[in-house]
Amino acid sequence: MDTSFGAYIWDGDKKAHSTCARLNQKEVLKMNDYYPEGNLIETERNQKYIRCAEGLAEAAIEGRILEARAVLCDAGHNLHVEMPCMEGIIPYHDGAIGIAEGLTRDIALISRVSKPVCFIVKGFEDTPNGGKRAILSRREAQEKCRYEYISKLRCGDVIPARVTRLESFGAFCDIACGLPALMPIASLSVSRITHPSDRFNPGMDILGVVSSLEDGRVCLSQRELLGTWEENAALFSQGETVAGIIRSVEDYGVFVELTPNLAGLAEPRAGVAPGQNAGVYIKSILPSKMKLKLVIIDTSPLTNECSPPNYFITGGHIDHWVYSPPGCPKVIETMFNHDMLS
Repeated sequence: MDTSFGAYIWDGDKKAHSTCARLNQKEVLKMNDYYPEGNLIETERNQKYIRCAEGLAEAAIEGRILEARAVLCDAGHNLHVEMPCMEGIIPYHDGAIGIAEGLTRDIALISRVSKPVCFIVKGFEDTPNGGKRAILSRREAQEKCRYEYISKLRCGDVIPARVTRLESFGAFCDIACGLPALMPIASLSVSRITHPSDRFNPGMDILGVVSSLEDGRVCLSQRELLGTWEENAALFSQGETVAGIIRSVEDYGVFVELTPNLAGLAEPRAGVAPGQNAGVYIKSILPSKMKLKLVIIDTSPLTNECSPPNYFITGGHIDHWVYSPPGCPKVIETMFNHDMLS
Protein backbone atom coordinates (compact mmCIF):
# COMPACT_ATOMS: atom_id res chain seq x y z
CA MET A 1 0.00 0.00 0.00
CA ASP A 2 1.45 3.39 -1.01
CA THR A 3 1.12 6.07 1.67
CA SER A 4 3.75 8.44 0.30
CA PHE A 5 1.26 10.88 -1.25
CA GLY A 6 0.92 12.86 1.96
CA ALA A 7 -2.36 11.68 3.46
CA TYR A 8 -0.39 11.39 6.69
CA ILE A 9 2.33 13.75 7.84
CA TRP A 10 4.42 11.93 10.39
CA ASP A 11 6.73 13.09 13.13
CA GLY A 12 10.39 12.60 12.27
CA ASP A 13 11.72 9.10 12.79
CA LYS A 14 8.66 7.99 14.77
CA LYS A 15 6.91 7.16 11.53
CA ALA A 16 3.47 5.62 11.80
CA HIS A 17 3.21 2.04 10.62
CA SER A 18 0.67 1.75 7.80
CA THR A 19 -1.00 -1.56 7.03
CA CYS A 20 -4.47 -3.05 6.94
CA ALA A 21 -4.53 -5.60 9.73
CA ARG A 22 -6.38 -6.70 12.81
CA LEU A 23 -4.71 -6.18 16.17
CA ASN A 24 -3.42 -9.29 17.90
CA GLN A 25 -2.03 -9.95 21.35
CA LYS A 26 1.59 -10.24 20.22
CA GLU A 27 1.42 -6.83 18.52
CA VAL A 28 0.11 -5.23 21.72
CA LEU A 29 2.95 -6.66 23.79
CA LYS A 30 5.58 -5.26 21.43
CA MET A 31 4.36 -1.67 21.58
CA ASN A 32 5.61 -0.51 24.99
CA ASP A 33 6.37 -1.65 28.53
CA TYR A 34 2.91 -0.87 29.92
CA TYR A 35 -0.25 -2.70 28.91
CA PRO A 36 -3.98 -2.74 29.59
CA GLU A 37 -4.72 -5.09 32.48
CA GLY A 38 -4.95 -8.68 31.32
CA ASN A 39 -2.34 -8.47 28.55
CA LEU A 40 0.53 -9.44 30.84
CA ILE A 41 -0.91 -12.24 32.96
CA GLU A 42 -0.19 -15.23 30.70
CA THR A 43 3.20 -14.08 29.44
CA GLU A 44 6.23 -16.22 30.25
CA ARG A 45 7.94 -13.31 32.00
CA ASN A 46 5.00 -12.69 34.32
CA GLN A 47 4.53 -16.38 35.10
CA LYS A 48 8.23 -16.71 35.96
CA TYR A 49 7.83 -14.20 38.77
CA ILE A 50 4.48 -15.26 40.24
CA ARG A 51 5.04 -19.03 40.25
CA CYS A 52 7.42 -19.03 43.26
CA ALA A 53 8.19 -17.00 46.37
CA GLU A 54 11.72 -16.31 45.16
CA GLY A 55 10.34 -14.78 41.97
CA LEU A 56 8.00 -12.50 43.92
CA ALA A 57 10.87 -11.41 46.17
CA GLU A 58 12.97 -10.61 43.09
CA ALA A 59 10.10 -8.63 41.56
CA ALA A 60 9.76 -6.67 44.83
CA ILE A 61 13.43 -5.66 44.68
CA GLU A 62 13.16 -4.67 41.02
CA GLY A 63 9.85 -2.82 41.45
CA ARG A 64 8.48 -4.88 38.57
CA ILE A 65 4.79 -4.70 37.62
CA LEU A 66 3.12 -8.12 37.60
CA GLU A 67 -0.40 -9.45 37.08
CA ALA A 68 -2.58 -12.11 38.66
CA ARG A 69 -6.30 -12.74 39.03
CA ALA A 70 -8.36 -11.11 41.80
CA VAL A 71 -10.64 -13.73 43.36
CA LEU A 72 -12.24 -11.84 46.27
CA CYS A 73 -13.06 -8.32 47.41
CA ASP A 74 -13.69 -8.68 51.13
CA ALA A 75 -15.94 -6.61 53.40
CA GLY A 76 -13.11 -4.12 53.88
CA HIS A 77 -12.71 -3.84 50.09
CA ASN A 78 -9.28 -5.44 50.16
CA LEU A 79 -8.59 -7.38 46.96
CA HIS A 80 -7.39 -10.96 47.35
CA VAL A 81 -5.20 -12.18 44.51
CA GLU A 82 -4.57 -15.80 43.51
CA MET A 83 -1.02 -16.83 42.52
CA PRO A 84 0.53 -20.28 42.06
CA CYS A 85 2.88 -19.95 45.03
CA MET A 86 0.80 -18.03 47.58
CA GLU A 87 -2.11 -15.67 48.11
CA GLY A 88 -1.62 -11.95 47.67
CA ILE A 89 -3.62 -9.08 49.14
CA ILE A 90 -4.05 -5.54 47.87
CA PRO A 91 -5.09 -3.38 50.85
CA TYR A 92 -8.04 -1.07 50.22
CA HIS A 93 -6.04 2.17 49.96
CA ASP A 94 -3.61 0.48 47.58
CA GLY A 95 -6.40 -0.69 45.26
CA ALA A 96 -6.24 2.20 42.80
CA ILE A 97 -5.10 5.78 42.38
CA GLY A 98 -7.63 8.07 44.08
CA ILE A 99 -9.15 5.52 46.47
CA ALA A 100 -7.41 6.97 49.55
CA GLU A 101 -8.43 10.50 48.58
CA GLY A 102 -12.05 9.55 47.84
CA LEU A 103 -11.65 10.48 44.15
CA THR A 104 -12.14 6.91 42.88
CA ARG A 105 -15.29 4.95 43.73
CA ASP A 106 -15.17 1.53 45.38
CA ILE A 107 -16.78 -0.03 42.31
CA ALA A 108 -13.37 0.33 40.66
CA LEU A 109 -12.17 -2.38 43.07
CA ILE A 110 -15.31 -4.53 43.27
CA SER A 111 -15.47 -4.79 39.48
CA ARG A 112 -11.97 -6.32 39.31
CA VAL A 113 -13.04 -9.58 41.00
CA SER A 114 -12.48 -12.55 38.64
CA LYS A 115 -10.29 -10.35 36.41
CA PRO A 116 -6.53 -9.81 36.16
CA VAL A 117 -5.08 -6.97 38.23
CA CYS A 118 -1.65 -5.38 38.02
CA PHE A 119 0.48 -4.79 41.12
CA ILE A 120 3.90 -4.20 42.61
CA VAL A 121 5.03 -6.54 45.39
CA LYS A 122 5.59 -4.53 48.60
CA GLY A 123 6.51 -7.32 50.98
CA PHE A 124 5.30 -10.43 52.77
CA GLU A 125 3.46 -11.28 55.96
CA ASP A 126 2.83 -14.43 57.98
CA THR A 127 -0.64 -15.97 57.88
CA PRO A 128 -2.41 -17.64 60.87
CA ASN A 129 -1.89 -21.08 59.32
CA GLY A 130 1.87 -20.64 59.23
CA GLY A 131 2.14 -19.67 55.57
CA LYS A 132 3.16 -16.49 53.79
CA ARG A 133 1.06 -13.88 52.02
CA ALA A 134 2.30 -11.24 49.58
CA ILE A 135 1.40 -7.60 50.22
CA LEU A 136 0.68 -5.93 46.89
CA SER A 137 -0.08 -2.44 45.62
CA ARG A 138 -2.07 -1.75 42.48
CA ARG A 139 -1.96 1.96 43.24
CA GLU A 140 1.84 2.05 43.08
CA ALA A 141 1.81 0.13 39.81
CA GLN A 142 -0.58 2.75 38.40
CA GLU A 143 1.54 5.61 39.72
CA LYS A 144 4.65 4.14 38.11
CA CYS A 145 2.78 3.68 34.83
CA ARG A 146 1.41 7.22 34.92
CA TYR A 147 4.87 8.70 35.60
CA GLU A 148 6.91 6.57 33.18
CA TYR A 149 4.42 6.12 30.34
CA ILE A 150 1.19 8.12 30.37
CA SER A 151 2.81 11.43 31.38
CA LYS A 152 5.06 11.17 28.32
CA LEU A 153 2.25 10.64 25.80
CA ARG A 154 1.67 13.30 23.13
CA CYS A 155 -1.38 13.99 21.03
CA GLY A 156 -0.99 11.90 17.89
CA ASP A 157 0.65 8.90 19.60
CA VAL A 158 -0.87 5.55 18.58
CA ILE A 159 -1.30 3.27 21.60
CA PRO A 160 -2.98 -0.03 22.53
CA ALA A 161 -6.12 -0.03 24.67
CA ARG A 162 -8.75 -2.44 25.94
CA VAL A 163 -12.46 -1.55 25.96
CA THR A 164 -13.83 -1.71 29.50
CA ARG A 165 -17.25 -0.01 29.43
CA LEU A 166 -19.65 1.33 26.83
CA GLU A 167 -21.85 4.38 27.35
CA SER A 168 -24.07 6.27 24.93
CA PHE A 169 -21.45 9.03 24.62
CA GLY A 170 -18.40 6.85 24.09
CA ALA A 171 -16.21 3.92 25.09
CA PHE A 172 -14.09 3.82 28.22
CA CYS A 173 -10.77 2.09 27.71
CA ASP A 174 -7.92 0.81 29.84
CA ILE A 175 -4.74 2.25 28.29
CA ALA A 176 -2.33 0.72 30.82
CA CYS A 177 -2.48 -0.75 34.34
CA GLY A 178 -6.21 -0.09 34.61
CA LEU A 179 -5.86 3.67 33.98
CA PRO A 180 -8.80 4.96 31.93
CA ALA A 181 -9.24 6.97 28.76
CA LEU A 182 -12.41 7.96 26.92
CA MET A 183 -13.00 7.46 23.21
CA PRO A 184 -15.99 9.70 22.32
CA ILE A 185 -18.55 8.15 19.99
CA ALA A 186 -17.79 10.61 17.18
CA SER A 187 -14.15 9.48 17.24
CA LEU A 188 -14.86 5.78 16.71
CA SER A 189 -15.19 6.05 12.92
CA VAL A 190 -16.06 8.37 10.06
CA SER A 191 -19.29 6.44 9.47
CA ARG A 192 -21.83 7.53 12.09
CA ILE A 193 -23.23 5.08 14.62
CA THR A 194 -25.94 5.29 17.28
CA HIS A 195 -24.01 3.61 20.12
CA PRO A 196 -20.42 2.42 20.73
CA SER A 197 -21.74 -1.16 20.88
CA ASP A 198 -22.06 -0.89 17.09
CA ARG A 199 -18.24 -0.98 17.04
CA PHE A 200 -16.98 -2.57 20.25
CA ASN A 201 -17.59 -5.30 22.80
CA PRO A 202 -16.26 -4.92 26.36
CA GLY A 203 -12.90 -6.64 26.62
CA MET A 204 -11.97 -5.99 22.98
CA ASP A 205 -8.33 -5.08 22.33
CA ILE A 206 -8.09 -2.03 20.09
CA LEU A 207 -5.77 0.79 19.09
CA GLY A 208 -6.34 4.48 19.63
CA VAL A 209 -4.57 7.70 18.77
CA VAL A 210 -4.24 10.19 21.62
CA SER A 211 -6.54 13.06 20.68
CA SER A 212 -6.42 15.23 23.80
CA LEU A 213 -4.54 15.52 27.09
CA GLU A 214 -6.21 17.84 29.53
CA ASP A 215 -6.39 18.08 33.34
CA GLY A 216 -5.03 14.55 33.76
CA ARG A 217 -7.60 13.07 31.35
CA VAL A 218 -6.72 11.21 28.18
CA CYS A 219 -9.06 11.04 25.20
CA LEU A 220 -8.57 8.69 22.27
CA SER A 221 -9.74 8.53 18.68
CA GLN A 222 -9.89 5.52 16.36
CA ARG A 223 -11.14 6.90 13.06
CA GLU A 224 -7.69 8.10 11.93
CA LEU A 225 -6.42 4.51 12.11
CA LEU A 226 -9.21 3.02 9.95
CA GLY A 227 -8.02 4.35 6.60
CA THR A 228 -8.73 7.28 4.30
CA TRP A 229 -11.65 7.40 1.87
CA GLU A 230 -9.38 6.27 -0.96
CA GLU A 231 -7.86 3.42 1.05
CA ASN A 232 -11.28 2.09 1.96
CA ALA A 233 -12.80 2.62 -1.49
CA ALA A 234 -9.87 0.69 -3.01
CA LEU A 235 -11.24 -2.42 -1.28
CA PHE A 236 -14.29 -2.35 -3.60
CA SER A 237 -15.03 -2.13 -7.32
CA GLN A 238 -17.94 -0.84 -9.37
CA GLY A 239 -20.26 -3.68 -10.35
CA GLU A 240 -19.61 -5.77 -7.22
CA THR A 241 -22.31 -6.87 -4.79
CA VAL A 242 -20.98 -6.64 -1.24
CA ALA A 243 -22.09 -6.83 2.38
CA GLY A 244 -22.91 -3.72 4.39
CA ILE A 245 -24.82 -2.46 7.42
CA ILE A 246 -27.73 -0.02 7.19
CA ARG A 247 -26.93 2.93 9.46
CA SER A 248 -29.60 5.49 8.55
CA VAL A 249 -32.86 5.60 6.59
CA GLU A 250 -33.81 8.98 5.12
CA ASP A 251 -36.55 10.16 2.73
CA TYR A 252 -34.00 10.56 -0.06
CA GLY A 253 -32.16 7.27 0.45
CA VAL A 254 -30.52 4.74 2.75
CA PHE A 255 -27.00 5.12 4.12
CA VAL A 256 -25.16 1.79 4.10
CA GLU A 257 -21.80 1.30 5.80
CA LEU A 258 -19.33 -0.86 3.88
CA THR A 259 -16.46 -0.30 6.36
CA PRO A 260 -16.34 1.85 9.52
CA ASN A 261 -14.75 4.63 7.46
CA LEU A 262 -16.78 4.20 4.27
CA ALA A 263 -20.51 4.52 3.66
CA GLY A 264 -22.59 5.00 0.54
CA LEU A 265 -26.09 6.13 -0.31
CA ALA A 266 -28.56 3.57 -1.66
CA GLU A 267 -31.80 4.34 -3.41
CA PRO A 268 -34.90 4.44 -1.15
CA ARG A 269 -36.34 1.02 -0.34
CA ALA A 270 -39.40 0.09 1.70
CA GLY A 271 -39.13 -2.13 4.74
CA VAL A 272 -35.50 -1.50 5.64
CA ALA A 273 -34.31 -0.30 9.06
CA PRO A 274 -31.08 0.85 10.73
CA GLY A 275 -29.03 -2.02 12.08
CA GLN A 276 -29.89 -4.52 9.35
CA ASN A 277 -27.31 -6.36 7.29
CA ALA A 278 -27.62 -5.55 3.61
CA GLY A 279 -26.34 -6.94 0.36
CA VAL A 280 -25.69 -3.94 -1.90
CA TYR A 281 -24.75 -3.53 -5.56
CA ILE A 282 -22.12 -0.84 -6.21
CA LYS A 283 -23.39 1.35 -9.08
CA SER A 284 -20.55 3.85 -9.01
CA ILE A 285 -17.55 5.09 -7.00
CA LEU A 286 -16.95 8.86 -7.26
CA PRO A 287 -13.68 9.95 -5.54
CA SER A 288 -14.05 13.62 -6.56
CA LYS A 289 -17.31 13.79 -4.61
CA MET A 290 -16.35 11.22 -1.98
CA LYS A 291 -19.52 9.26 -2.81
CA LEU A 292 -20.62 5.69 -3.47
CA LYS A 293 -23.94 5.02 -5.19
CA LEU A 294 -25.53 1.75 -4.08
CA VAL A 295 -28.59 -0.41 -4.69
CA ILE A 296 -29.90 -2.63 -1.88
CA ILE A 297 -30.43 -6.20 -3.07
CA ASP A 298 -31.59 -7.81 0.18
CA THR A 299 -31.49 -7.38 3.97
CA SER A 300 -31.23 -9.61 7.04
CA PRO A 301 -30.99 -9.15 10.83
CA LEU A 302 -27.64 -7.94 12.20
CA THR A 303 -25.67 -10.23 14.51
CA ASN A 304 -24.79 -8.78 17.92
CA GLU A 305 -21.09 -9.67 17.84
CA CYS A 306 -18.76 -6.88 16.66
CA SER A 307 -15.85 -7.73 14.40
CA PRO A 308 -12.36 -6.61 15.50
CA PRO A 309 -11.27 -3.41 13.72
CA ASN A 310 -9.08 -3.51 10.61
CA TYR A 311 -6.34 -0.91 11.02
CA PHE A 312 -4.40 0.89 8.30
CA ILE A 313 -2.08 2.46 10.90
CA THR A 314 -0.87 0.25 13.75
CA GLY A 315 1.76 2.29 15.58
CA GLY A 316 3.97 5.36 15.80
CA HIS A 317 2.82 8.97 15.73
CA ILE A 318 0.48 11.02 13.52
CA ASP A 319 0.71 14.81 13.17
CA HIS A 320 -1.88 15.35 10.46
CA TRP A 321 -4.44 12.97 8.95
CA VAL A 322 -6.47 13.73 5.83
CA TYR A 323 -9.47 11.53 5.08
CA SER A 324 -10.63 13.24 1.88
CA PRO A 325 -9.18 12.38 -1.56
CA PRO A 326 -6.86 15.01 -3.10
CA GLY A 327 -8.84 17.72 -4.88
CA CYS A 328 -12.12 16.93 -3.13
CA PRO A 329 -13.95 20.18 -2.20
CA LYS A 330 -14.99 18.76 1.18
CA VAL A 331 -11.94 18.27 3.42
CA ILE A 332 -12.14 15.96 6.44
CA GLU A 333 -8.92 16.02 8.44
CA THR A 334 -7.44 15.87 11.93
CA MET A 335 -4.58 18.00 13.25
CA PHE A 336 -2.89 16.75 16.42
CA ASN A 337 -1.08 19.14 18.72
CA HIS A 338 1.82 17.86 20.82
CA ASP A 339 0.75 18.75 24.35
CA MET A 340 1.98 16.33 26.99
CA LEU A 341 -0.08 15.29 30.02
CA SER A 342 0.34 17.72 32.88
